[in-house]
Amino acid sequence: MSINDWVARSIMHRRGASGGKAGATHQLTEEQQAEFHFTIGPYSKPVMTVKPGDRVVVETRDAFSGRIKTEADKPSEKIRMPFANPQNGPIMIEGAETGDALAVHIEAMAPRGEQPRGTCALIPEFGALTGTYYTATLNQPLPEIVRKILVDENTVHWSDKVKLPYKPHIGTLSCSPEIDSISSLTPDNHGGNMDLPDMGPGTVTYLPVRVPGARLFIGDAHACQGDGEVCGVAVEHASLTTIRVDVVKKWTIEWPRLETDELIMAIGSARPLEDATRIAYRELIRWMAADYGFDQLDAYMMLSQCGKVRLGNFVDPKYTVGAAVLKKYLPDGA
Repeated sequence: MSINDWVARSIMHRRGASGGKAGATHQLTEEQQAEFHFTIGPYSKPVMTVKPGDRVVVETRDAFSGRIKTEADKPSEKIRMPFANPQNGPIMIEGAETGDALAVHIEAMAPRGEQPRGTCALIPEFGALTGTYYTATLNQPLPEIVRKILVDENTVHWSDKVKLPYKPHIGTLSCSPEIDSISSLTPDNHGGNMDLPDMGPGTVTYLPVRVPGARLFIGDAHACQGDGEVCGVAVEHASLTTIRVDVVKKWTIEWPRLETDELIMAIGSARPLEDATRIAYRELIRWMAADYGFDQLDAYMMLSQCGKVRLGNFVDPKYTVGAAVLKKYLPDGA
């Protein structure tokens, strides 16, 4: 069975405006994108308009805009913060209105570009185990180190001895906030730089729509990443990512949500980390009560026994946590 076969049973398929029907396929190349964005908001010029059910094949750049080409390159010399994490978009979706939810099914991801395609790095004052702008210390920053990595559609060749599976996901996915324009490095209730390893091929992400047309942004593809993205950088790579979008009318959600074949997940972003976890669990409980008939306090107690937590990043200006429950514990297996 294809990893995408389960989508026929998803919320997107059952409740989406397209009625589960696939529409046209659009190409969004680097040349068509032209201007990549470093903020997510309502003010940038749309790059295309699509209909619910349409597919978009997107050429994303890596988080460094392809500027780190060798292990001799220093991130501090190649990248001027906050101009990192370039975003494709905004993509407008016909019929999406404030109070709806945008469904984004990631159908496929593949690496693109010349080898070595992958980049990992230590960046001054960035990462979980060093002093940063937000966690200020008098310690000297860690040294700048760049690792260039061979990446193919099966394997991330970390070293001669260590081979990691190619398990791609999208690090940054979001609709526009209503009025703010937010750095592409920052996650919040609009989505943003969540760096959640689950957000890969075969999953559907639901984003709150706060402006007409939704204004979808996408970027920051990772070839693989552990929980927490602890050094601040995954195996960053340029990708060819195929998404299908739909609109769930009048499904008003406050924070992003994710659905897979096996589970539903609510996503929260905040500092400190425990507040991100609280948001995620609260939103999951509210979801279970509103859509699956649970009493809130019964769901609260049940999740204390079977809830699952996924750590996105704890290196960005806000940290991201996903709280999940297996579908087999929901009515009729959801």
